Amino acid sequence: MRDDEWSRQRAEAVRVQGERLAARQDAEHTRAEAMLRDFVAAADAAGLAAEDLVVQGYGGRGTARTGLKGWYLRVDRTAGVSTDGDFYVLTAPIGLLDRVRGIRPEARRPPLTLGAGGKDGESMPLADVLNRLLPGWRGH
Repeated sequence: MRDDEWSRQRAEAVRVQGERLAARQDAEHTRAEAMLRDFVAAADAAGLAAEDLVVQGYGGRGTARTGLKGWYLRVDRTAGVSTDGDFYVLTAPIGLLDRVRGIRPEARRPPLTLGAGGKDGESMPLADVLNRLLPGWRGH
């Protein structure tokens, strides 16, 4: 087999593998989005009080209002779900003006596992996190 033919085959294999990974990630995000929508409906029906979501500065350097209401998904308050069912990472670089005016973070596609790839004990399945906030929410 010639080098250029081998290179083309490898490039094609990498492309196919990348497409499969993207499809798998998209499916996981879609499942997590549905889970958050169902949770928000159950939380609303159960009367679970939403709170103001706040962005924390990197390294604990201050906070900024977001104008969002919802629930914190992590004990350290670095991720949350809004009452609209959108997922937010609640850490960002914050300047003085941000502290005064506030920040509007962009919604992101949610993971099925929060903190995946982090330190031991820091990752947790999204379903378990939501159950901690509202036990039995899937039955509501």
